[in-house]
Amino acid sequence: MDEQFILRVPPSVAERINRLLSENASSSEDKSLDLEFSEDGRTGTFVIGNDRFPASVLDLPCVVESYKTYDDSALVKTADVGQMILVRESGEASPDVVEYRHGLTPPLRDARKRRFRREPDLNPELVQRVEKDLVNIMSGGTVENLDILDMNFSDAGDENARNANKKAPPAAAAKPEVPDTGGNAGEPDGSDSDDSDDSM
Repeated sequence: MDEQFILRVPPSVAERINRLLSENASSSEDKSLDLEFSEDGRTGTFVIGNDRFPASVLDLPCVVESYKTYDDSALVKTADVGQMILVRESGEASPDVVEYRHGLTPPLRDARKRRFRREPDLNPELVQRVEKDLVNIMSGGTVENLDILDMNFSDAGDENARNANKKAPPAAAAKPEVPDTGGNAGEPDGSDSDDSDDSM
């Protein structure tokens, strides 16, 4: 699959890009289009013609699929888009976060807060202790900081607890005695097949 991204530009720059990509691009004064990044890979400069605009690479809150078509009826998936290059006007402040807060469409406004589950608040010390205990258990050891509850059961109490969990087996139901009618005494049972029918 291709590597793709979303290029979001101000409206004035969008008009210039449309003119540059249109059929009569030779008449446009903006003959060059370039994108340069600094060493951190997150900030850069978008160049169109002789104008330079600051740009930032931001992660989208969710993955977006892109498609292309050759016959206007069948769509073919081309890529999963997870990043956006945000081009700003020269006076605008640079975003201080790596992840863009909103999605691409109005329903995904503030998507991370409204649509995704909140991350649980965990104590890092507790997580490290549990991780250490799990590693000890997996290597054949025991848990170091275990609070043991002292439960003193008497032998009779243990026996009663064990017996309470066991169910008594159901008693076998007595079969009623059916007297043997002896209708076919000494004769084998006849079969129901057509071969044994002598009525014809």
